[in-house]
Amino acid sequence: MTGATSTIDQAEARWYARPQGEVMTALDSDAERGLDNGAAATRLSSYGPNSIPREQPPSAWSVALRQLRDPMNLMLIVVVVVGLVSGGLLTTVVVGLLVALNVVLGARQELRARASIDALATTQVPQARVVRDGAVIVVPAADLVPGDVVELEAGDLVPADGRVLRSATLETQEAALTGESAPVAKDGAVLTAASSGGDVALGDRSNMLFQSTSVTRGTAAMAVTATGIHTEMGRIATMLNTVHRTRSPLQRELDSLTRVLGIVAWTAVAFIVVVGWLRGLPLNDVVLLGTAMAISAIPTGLPAFVSGLLAYGAKDLAGAEAVVKNLTDVETLGATGTINTDKTGTLTMNEMMVSVIHADGAWFTVDGEGYRKTGGITSVAGTPTPDFTGLALGLALDSDATVADDGGVIGDPTEAALVVLAAKLGVNAEQTRRAYPRLAEVPFDSSYKFMATFHRIQVDSTDRVIMLVKGAPDVVLDRCAYASGPLHGGQEPIGAARAGIDAANNRMGGEGLRVLAFAARLLDLDEEPAMRTDPMTLTYRLGHVGMVGIIDPLRAEAKTAVRTAQQAGIDVRMITGDHAATARAIGETLHLGPGTISGPDLQALPEDELTRRLPQLHVFGRVSPQDKLRLTQSLQRQGLVVAMTGDAVNDAAALKQADIGVAMGSGSAVTKQAARMILTDDNFGTLVHAIEIGRRVYEKIVAYIRFQMTQLLALVMLFVAATAGNLNRGEALTPAMVLYLLFFATAIGVIIIAVDPGDPAVMRRPPRDPAVPITNRAAELTWLSYAAVMFLAALVPLLWGPDEPRADAPSASLTMTFVVLGLGTVANAVINRRDPASGLGPPILKAAAISLITIGMLILATWVGFLQRTLLTQPLTGTQWLACLGLALALPAVAETAKAIRRARAGQTGTDPRRAVGPDRTSTNTATGPATAQSPMPT
Repeated sequence: MTGATSTIDQAEARWYARPQGEVMTALDSDAERGLDNGAAATRLSSYGPNSIPREQPPSAWSVALRQLRDPMNLMLIVVVVVGLVSGGLLTTVVVGLLVALNVVLGARQELRARASIDALATTQVPQARVVRDGAVIVVPAADLVPGDVVELEAGDLVPADGRVLRSATLETQEAALTGESAPVAKDGAVLTAASSGGDVALGDRSNMLFQSTSVTRGTAAMAVTATGIHTEMGRIATMLNTVHRTRSPLQRELDSLTRVLGIVAWTAVAFIVVVGWLRGLPLNDVVLLGTAMAISAIPTGLPAFVSGLLAYGAKDLAGAEAVVKNLTDVETLGATGTINTDKTGTLTMNEMMVSVIHADGAWFTVDGEGYRKTGGITSVAGTPTPDFTGLALGLALDSDATVADDGGVIGDPTEAALVVLAAKLGVNAEQTRRAYPRLAEVPFDSSYKFMATFHRIQVDSTDRVIMLVKGAPDVVLDRCAYASGPLHGGQEPIGAARAGIDAANNRMGGEGLRVLAFAARLLDLDEEPAMRTDPMTLTYRLGHVGMVGIIDPLRAEAKTAVRTAQQAGIDVRMITGDHAATARAIGETLHLGPGTISGPDLQALPEDELTRRLPQLHVFGRVSPQDKLRLTQSLQRQGLVVAMTGDAVNDAAALKQADIGVAMGSGSAVTKQAARMILTDDNFGTLVHAIEIGRRVYEKIVAYIRFQMTQLLALVMLFVAATAGNLNRGEALTPAMVLYLLFFATAIGVIIIAVDPGDPAVMRRPPRDPAVPITNRAAELTWLSYAAVMFLAALVPLLWGPDEPRADAPSASLTMTFVVLGLGTVANAVINRRDPASGLGPPILKAAAISLITIGMLILATWVGFLQRTLLTQPLTGTQWLACLGLALALPAVAETAKAIRRARAGQTGTDPRRAVGPDRTSTNTATGPATAQSPMPT
């Protein structure tokens, strides 16, 4: 081949529609000699390496900076600056440490998750056997260029896209690209539909090989037609650049909450500062009052708590074999309203298995899992068990695959399923092959769709040659003259039995099974020479032995996981590149919702029609990567939080678009890069468990916010009231008291909420509606009402305490206000850890035990000398302590009464209170499918 370099159209050349000679001319290459080294080097320089660029993750500094730019941290930084200006060293140091904690914790968890992803994505660089200058050499796959001639054999990974030049019994596994689980037969013939101008779906291009698919059977030589980003895999990776990730529901809701807090906090600070200045207070006192108000009004621990809780959830997920990239993805899982799941390798094992046998007019069910050789053959009681000898010989001898006892497969996956069935029938394939060596064969070819092998066996103490045939049922049956095999004794003509056999074939095909028929014939002595010279001439007058139905079996936990998801109000859709009939059969087995549609029919639907029909569509077959992306976007436009699972490159764009893209640990590097979470055990059930963890995390976040907002609003009301009424010179609490309560009351309340195990019925309610934010009207009214109760309880000692509150000396009234707020804080946490469930339910003893820490610290604050001097407190009498306790219990009494009333109302309407009650959560989500009816939910 000359060193000339031509411009080759790698994208739209329709190589599958062109004869081989025309293909090689267009590629400026030679089918026998390949490219010369000079031309290959020039093309490599021109077209670039045969690799797909990876998305670079953000640096550690950029991750930390993003954490620092969080609105809540920005407000805390303002407090630090004010503290520096006012000379409040203690305030500055404490709040500065909180900012640092927020940034370090959030960045550390995100970087740790990304490191886990990078470790999972590490793959080995493949090699390729390529013809250069007429010689076969081995080069890195990245060095291939258009026009190279690559040689392939069973077990090889296809290194680039290419046109088949020569092939022998070639089959490839294209599940990574098309989602079809069964191997696909390939040859070099021009496709008829394509040559006449029609387009051919990717999964039907039988004369093309595609990058990252694997050769499962036979040999081939292909001409490389596309490399790198121009391959089908590369196009999918390029499509990822057009997909923009959505912000998580939690990010959007916390942004909304932060805006509300900012308005409340800075309005209150401004009011207090302005009023204090107008009253003529010294500037330093005014700044101290404003700082104390800011500390009271800003939930300084919110970022740390949310990050810590999400990190804890991420740890739980990792323990459950699920790794998340970003901490917010933990919560996004809990908001999932619909799951779009791939079939192959996700719901199924991506291992072919014989599930049914039809022989002698009877049906037999085959039990087992994938390539494990354990399992039984069962039938209806009273069904005579036929002699499976002829079928077992065909399974073991008319195939080439080997299956190790540990399930390792060498060869074609379909043949591996036959070897496993032979083992279940008590036949060792390897020993049988040694006992009956192959004398001749008609190799499988996609043009005639069957395979035949010849072996010498003993029949009635006589050496005979038996021909064993397996292949497509219609082809094999057309060559059968008898309804039973030659080892069954007398053979009846097939005529009367053919209708029943055809019906069995149609039934298995309708159930999505890949059907293979087996037949056999004993050769006469005078036919043996033809066996060696032209064995194809002997493949007639066969005796039908039986048929087997092969399927990619469901994972053992798939049914239970789907049922759990549906009980949780999550709609599950199966979206696969496999044929619609196969997909429908799997969907029916899983009890998915109604409706099956194929890719071409889906593409013909206008967007408004698709939106209208989606509630009644749950199984999608023969879909393209673009179809998967479109479905994800359509569901998101309806306001649903979408989870998408997949392990193949054709899933990558939809995974990136989804709110929570879930890749399998065994999937491609591109898929892992696009996803937000990786299931290291490839288990769909793990995803459902991860959703449960996400829901529990979200419930704790909402419980924390309910607790924190009650607390903060009560303090705001107290400071504003003290300023407006000039109580204690406008200082409701000293700054030291505020910090003391922050560490020894609020922090303890946070622990009470964090360690609560949560509602055990979390997966028996619908998903929350992401369109309803945390700061909705009902929630705000609840926060305000609870805060008002706490505020009034704390105001009582300031107004009617035993002495006059003073800002510069200890007083019993100020000390009682301090104690009431401390006791009320832990009571607030105990009650608000559950809603609408009672906060007094189990594990109440654990919560009460933790509360003792706050009670002990409050006692010390009023009795220890240096704490008295720092906080300006004094000892209280027993009567005063009882008064404080009674005032602190006002909030639990009001909150529990309100929750009891809501539960009672829900009971009167016949609604499950765990699903339908809540002061601040009303779902308007129009989720699709019968299992996703939405109900109001508690915050």
